[in-house]
Amino acid sequence: MPVLDQEPSKDSGGGDGLPKLPLPILKDTLDMYLRCVKHLLTEEQFNKTQNVVKQFGAPGGVGELLQSKLVERREKKANWVYDYWLNDMYLNNRLALPVNSSPVMVFPQQHFKAPIDSLRRALPVDYARGQLAGTPLCMEQYYRLFTSYRLPGPERDTLVAQESSVMPEPEHIIVACKNQFFVLDVVINFRRLNERDLLAQLEKTARMADSDEERVPPIGLLTSDGRTEWAESRSVLMKESTNRDSLDMIERCLCLVCLDDASGPELSDSARAVLMLHGGGVAKNGGNRWYDKPMQFVVGAGGCCGVVCEHSPFEGIVLVQCTEFLLKYMIGSPSKLVRAASVSELPAPRKLRWKCTPEIHKLLASSADKLQRQVENLDMNVHKFYNYGKEFIKKQKMSPDAYIQVALQLAYYRCHSRLVSTYESASIRRFQKGRVDNIRSATPEALAFVKAMTDGELSTSETEKMELLQSAINMQTKYTILAITGMAIDNHLLGLREIAHELKMEKPEIFKDEAHLISNHFILSTSQVPTTVEMFCCYGPVVPNGYGACYNPQSDHIIFCVSSFHESPETCSTEFVKCLVQALLDMRDLCNKCNSGSNPTQQRQGQTLETHTQTDTSWQRKTLQRPTELTKNQQTLPQILLKTPDQTKVEAQTQTSSQGDAQGLNNGSKS
Repeated sequence: MPVLDQEPSKDSGGGDGLPKLPLPILKDTLDMYLRCVKHLLTEEQFNKTQNVVKQFGAPGGVGELLQSKLVERREKKANWVYDYWLNDMYLNNRLALPVNSSPVMVFPQQHFKAPIDSLRRALPVDYARGQLAGTPLCMEQYYRLFTSYRLPGPERDTLVAQESSVMPEPEHIIVACKNQFFVLDVVINFRRLNERDLLAQLEKTARMADSDEERVPPIGLLTSDGRTEWAESRSVLMKESTNRDSLDMIERCLCLVCLDDASGPELSDSARAVLMLHGGGVAKNGGNRWYDKPMQFVVGAGGCCGVVCEHSPFEGIVLVQCTEFLLKYMIGSPSKLVRAASVSELPAPRKLRWKCTPEIHKLLASSADKLQRQVENLDMNVHKFYNYGKEFIKKQKMSPDAYIQVALQLAYYRCHSRLVSTYESASIRRFQKGRVDNIRSATPEALAFVKAMTDGELSTSETEKMELLQSAINMQTKYTILAITGMAIDNHLLGLREIAHELKMEKPEIFKDEAHLISNHFILSTSQVPTTVEMFCCYGPVVPNGYGACYNPQSDHIIFCVSSFHESPETCSTEFVKCLVQALLDMRDLCNKCNSGSNPTQQRQGQTLETHTQTDTSWQRKTLQRPTELTKNQQTLPQILLKTPDQTKVEAQTQTSSQGDAQGLNNGSKS
């Protein structure tokens, strides 16, 4: 078992001094794979899978050959899985970006007294960008956020990043207003515009959009289409030089600021979440977007504000850092406008022109119809659970993230009477070019616990239920440590599959087996995205019959954003939230009953755990007698899980957005 606080390994390379991502032992991955899928399969399916895995991992077999090739690849690459992962998770994905791939951050409801107030809200978006100069650790990622672009392709997209020191940095943003796009220069005559200048320019932009008699169709709708369809539409646009110039200005901009029209009276959290995800379709602000750009800051006239993100260049924690800094800046200096000298003659913002042929009009109509279907299909429920928060969980000597993951398993089991393959994103940024791997939360231990909590015929005592809860949380924590130290199974299996493809080998049977398809069909796609200000992250499901479940644990409450699709007869976000609330209440009651006589000193110690929590594993040293019905799903632990890990330093590593990651693995299961 890797140790979390170990010194950087000697194979570190590159200027950052970070170690290379390790390559797990083949046998460890195969053993863990079997453990992860056994309780999700029928006995017949598992027996077949066991034979397939045994053949794959046999001495001198295909698995050993592919592993040796990955060893060679690791020697040559800064990160042996990065390219495979980026393509599989994002760039090969042909689904439309809104709802399916692009997460959003939803800010608190704003109350603008006058139209100019909403423009003032948009001011710090670019101005705050220059305030991080003294934070080198964050600047590299921040730079990529504002210099990247996802270029659509017929079969695979391309992540374009401006990294050349020869090319000048972008000096303009794009303002979207009433489905029109305007170029707003933020640097004029080598001087960055101050806030008063930016406000003046935004006012000009809004007036231009209101008075424009030559409004072209909402071209931004094309970017909401499937990636192959958008690539084809872009090729049509590129035939005209006017369109090429406009596309170039958008693709090279720092970011988008989307000035949305009001969407009626003050909206609920759920209503604001869906408006961020898809803009409300063509009838509202669905065309007031350009989804290929990593950062779109949305400022609604009615107070609905947030950020829409193209996920491929960065992780969720980077998005949180960016938006929290922005909000704190806004709160801290709303009236302290910079008093630097204004640029005397500000050129008016430039409207981007488009030449729309009948073919483009037809493509726009098709894109609008498909976006509207997404609008009607998305079932979103944002629920703020106020009965308790992470401080109560810490008092139980449990990891809040692991606890919530077990609660999600209990909720799903109550809704559907089974567990399913679950994705939780775990950061591997401790390694060179590290992104994420998957924590597989639907463990055998979780199944034993949820059965005990729901099956009245088992007559399980409260003490036994508590032991099963601790066992489930302990295993969740152990797997989390495997993931954040680069020893989980998903990236490794992806690498084995992709290296076989590179070698032009027939796809190994293990990747054609039904178990592989089931295990990579992530019906439950989850992520922890905690914040220090009052905002929340949300995204859509990654499979048609699935749920997206993003959560934000606070000291005394937890924010859940649960999504599903109306078209699926199997899912309902409202029912899932009801089951989740009941699961959290039942788990609290269980903890209170079993810990009523616990040591007050230990409880006070639990309150001191902030960023990192430690799960109490003292129960493991006891000999526990459990009913046979509850332990039949327990399996012999793979060697990699046998050592008790250092269970601190886990919470922060799961704080990434997982939607795109799970989506990519689902794409991989289809290939």
